[in-house]
Amino acid sequence: MTYATRPPYPKTNTHKVTLKVGGCAPFSATDYPGKLAAVIFVQGCPWRCGYCHNPHLQERTTDSAIDWDDLMVFLNRRVGLLDAVVFSGGEPTLDPALGSAIQAVRKLGFKIGLHTAGTHPARLQAILPWLDWIGLDIKAEFSQYDAITQRSKSAAAPLRSLQLLLNGEVLFECRSTLHPQLHSPASIQALGQHLHKLGVQRYAVQIFRTQGCEDNFLNETGQALEAYPGAEVLETLQKLFPHFEVRRS
Repeated sequence: MTYATRPPYPKTNTHKVTLKVGGCAPFSATDYPGKLAAVIFVQGCPWRCGYCHNPHLQERTTDSAIDWDDLMVFLNRRVGLLDAVVFSGGEPTLDPALGSAIQAVRKLGFKIGLHTAGTHPARLQAILPWLDWIGLDIKAEFSQYDAITQRSKSAAAPLRSLQLLLNGEVLFECRSTLHPQLHSPASIQALGQHLHKLGVQRYAVQIFRTQGCEDNFLNETGQALEAYPGAEVLETLQKLFPHFEVRRS
């Protein structure tokens, strides 16, 4: 099976979608390249990155903040107005109901995007046939993962997820959020070289910003952040990838 030829939908769906939704952005022009999208934020993440911008979504609560049926009513009203729906988080692949939710949304005619850190490669592999675009969050060079995620042996899953995408047909980009106290210029260049050797074609670096996170250990000035990680680093990365982007806001 290729991802370009998707399996047919079942004629009936007897399973109620129980995706734990922590929030929804009704309109975004930046979360799916070139498309207008709604973003569904799924509760839960196995990692505890200090610079996380959605720390309120790390825990999985008993009930969803937004009922799935209400969300589907909203999306039905956006048919013809939006191009895509992006599942983000938290970490969406943590939720076992993700596949059912994706299929329900795709039936409305939307393209499907996914923001993931690759924490659950088996579940990612299962939903690949239903995805149109993926943003894969690569935290750092793989030997440095545990220091960022605050979880042991955390690099194996995202590396496996990256290998799945490199061997598949779904359009994807890798992206890394860069933090001045976690990513040195040398480590950033090493990560870029590693991704280049693996065959990554699209890479974006996202410069850490303080809005929305609970990070208490950054004492950098705005001017320092504006210059970080340095022109030489960015020029090196630019040469490594056919598609490269720097995001500062």
